[in-house]
Amino acid sequence: MRLECGCPSEFPDWDGKDIDLGATLVHEQKSAALFGMPIGFEAYLDRQHQDIEKLELTEQWPGFVLAETGLFRGRILALLAEEQSMARRTYRLPDPYMLRARLFQGNVSQIKGTIRSMQSELFDAGRMPKNLFLSYLTCPRCQESRGGQQIMLLRHWVESPKLKQRLQRKRR
Repeated sequence: MRLECGCPSEFPDWDGKDIDLGATLVHEQKSAALFGMPIGFEAYLDRQHQDIEKLELTEQWPGFVLAETGLFRGRILALLAEEQSMARRTYRLPDPYMLRARLFQGNVSQIKGTIRSMQSELFDAGRMPKNLFLSYLTCPRCQESRGGQQIMLLRHWVESPKLKQRLQRKRR
């Protein structure tokens, strides 16, 4: 169930885990960004929610979306519960699609250190970090009543044989 403000009422307990979302059906909503900062994020979330309703699809965790921003563009992925859909803007993630998850509580200005530590953990395990997704679990309206500002960081990674070889040589 989605809260009145649009935040997820429940979300997966993935903190500190590696999750495989391979072959998961997702709905993608393109979004605008300026130098990595989303523009009109709530409007794009509303558009995605309406689109999912029109297509008669259901989300695994309503309101729990993965947001990725680039220099001028971004995308929002909603994880769907359906097995199949031929609808527009729906597709399956590649298999495997590994994510490292970390729950961040605090101000966004302090998020950089958590991202760096997660990235160095991946490097130390011989894994190459790829895309970074943020999932906003609380908004400014509900953060006070729900334990403060919470963001789930999800880093897509792939196994890197070259990186593993370097790490093994370094350990010798």
